[in-house]
Amino acid sequence: GNVNVERLITMLHVKDEQLVVEFKGIYSVEKFIMARRFMYWQVYLHKTGIVAEKVMIKILERARELIKNGDKVECSKTLKVFLETEIDEDQFDRDKLDAFSRLDDYDVMSALKSWCEHKDQILSYLCDSLVNRRLPKIEMRSEDFDEQYIEKIRKQVKKKLQLNERELDFLVYHGSVENKAYNPDKEVINILYKNDEQKDIINASDSASIKALSMTVRKYFLCYPKKLL
Repeated sequence: GNVNVERLITMLHVKDEQLVVEFKGIYSVEKFIMARRFMYWQVYLHKTGIVAEKVMIKILERARELIKNGDKVECSKTLKVFLETEIDEDQFDRDKLDAFSRLDDYDVMSALKSWCEHKDQILSYLCDSLVNRRLPKIEMRSEDFDEQYIEKIRKQVKKKLQLNERELDFLVYHGSVENKAYNPDKEVINILYKNDEQKDIINASDSASIKALSMTVRKYFLCYPKKLL
């Protein structure tokens, strides 16, 4: 993950109102792209981070569902704004923006700790998992999971906890994450030659790995309770 940032900055130029990198900085750019790939798959998209994020999403979904059904879910007024209200782009007015700016970790963590004791077993289980770092098991593969395998796990968890299909969706779920270390469609890195010619880093580099890093890598995940199977 180490990148010589100072060298990259000194190699930057503006050409035709576009930011470009001087040719002699091409290897620093290659190293930067490689570092980005490692950081995404080893840190940002690490499986522990993925499952923790998914649990947090499931918690908020369950809390919103309970409130919608008339159940009492205690939390701060700031957080309650986003749990009780259906908000889309058209409804995100100044008041909602002010509420969002006041929302912080304290609102969320205090709610999670409180919900660990909630009467709803799904909400309390999810909150306990996150607060006490008892995260679900996560499997990750390069290919999508077989539907029969997913259904087998769903049936086992459903039987153990006596859940209905809707409740089961909060404890057994799957999806995918993807990453492209270099996306020329959104963030072109042009290399400037001495003759003022410009080439995209993919065409300028003699490293085959840079071309490979411009391709989307997708991984599939399956999450389910660790100690229930």
